[in-house]
Amino acid sequence: MAKRTDYPHIQKLLTDYVSNVIAPADYEELMDYIERSREDRELYHFMDQVWNSRPVTKSFTALQSGLLYKNIINDPRFSAPPVQKNIPFYKNRYYIAAAALLFICLSAGLLFFNNYTPKPQTQRDNLVQNNIAPGSNKATLTLEDGSKIILTDAINGRLANQAGVNISKTADGQLVYKISDQENKKLSYNSIETPRGGQYQVNLPDGTRIWMNSASVLKFPTSFAAQASRRVELSGEAYFEVAHDPKHPFRVKTAHQEVEVLGTHFNINSYADEASTRTTLLQGRVKVNSTLLKPGQESVLTPNSILVKPADIETTMAWKNGYFLFKNEDLPGIMRKISRWYDVEIVYPESLADKHFEGSISRFKNVAEVLRKFELTGNIHFKIEGRRITAMP
Repeated sequence: MAKRTDYPHIQKLLTDYVSNVIAPADYEELMDYIERSREDRELYHFMDQVWNSRPVTKSFTALQSGLLYKNIINDPRFSAPPVQKNIPFYKNRYYIAAAALLFICLSAGLLFFNNYTPKPQTQRDNLVQNNIAPGSNKATLTLEDGSKIILTDAINGRLANQAGVNISKTADGQLVYKISDQENKKLSYNSIETPRGGQYQVNLPDGTRIWMNSASVLKFPTSFAAQASRRVELSGEAYFEVAHDPKHPFRVKTAHQEVEVLGTHFNINSYADEASTRTTLLQGRVKVNSTLLKPGQESVLTPNSILVKPADIETTMAWKNGYFLFKNEDLPGIMRKISRWYDVEIVYPESLADKHFEGSISRFKNVAEVLRKFELTGNIHFKIEGRRITAMP
């Protein structure tokens, strides 16, 4: 039963929702709250009042609305609570609005459903019993002399000192480099590797900050003092906030391209198992293999060409902001992201490869909660065996 004292907060969530400005984390909170309170008719009445009185700044597309309407009227899970006979329809609309809102929170906020078919209890039990935790902050730092430091195990504080550079780990898990001897001209390199199921943040000596996604490797000098340009190497995915220094351009080399910047914010996705290398510019200016990008643009590099197009910043930055965001994305692409983050093997038949999905969910949910959202479409279900996930029609 909802408490009246909760209503102002819930009203804000509802208002943000109908205005299409609700944050992903608030989607989750609203969905969970309504699910817990679905028998509270007073809450239903309140929800209906909010729903019908707040201005909507951005409506759903016709396709989205059609899918939502189709599933609201066909999905038995979200039918209204039993009511007395002969109650006029206009009163029943409170329950219909609540059922619709519950469904919309699940679908528009997570995945757009269609043709739901309840799965057997044994399949639901399999996901719960064999659940897998999400990734976390973990990485391995390899020093110039070959020694390794496991950063998930290393205590906070100073880790090493080499070539006049102090290397330390902060309380919130960042790896920080501080130059103690700026006159030292020796050029030495470190590398940091995030495993599958890991992520990490690195603060370089020049003030540049780098967020590394799972299954990524970054190689960089311990000091930029010996270089005319600041040069690092990346495989995998990382987001860069480069410290401005016009006298020393910052360069990021990947397997198939080199990005040159003076000071800017950008993301590079260069996983070996992806068909292209994507560089997305948020702020400043970068040059990708001599091709200039402006803020809000993205370059897509393939073996045969480079394409510059408008970027979907929200989707690109979802991983750094802590959630998965899929916009009409095919199953293979989605499964690669889930596989890296949860450190699992995912197999599926070729018949599922052309399925597309939309939605968002926190990256810090256990894998079973993520997979359930796909199962609600009725087009796919999963079985977990150890760290192997099998997708089936």
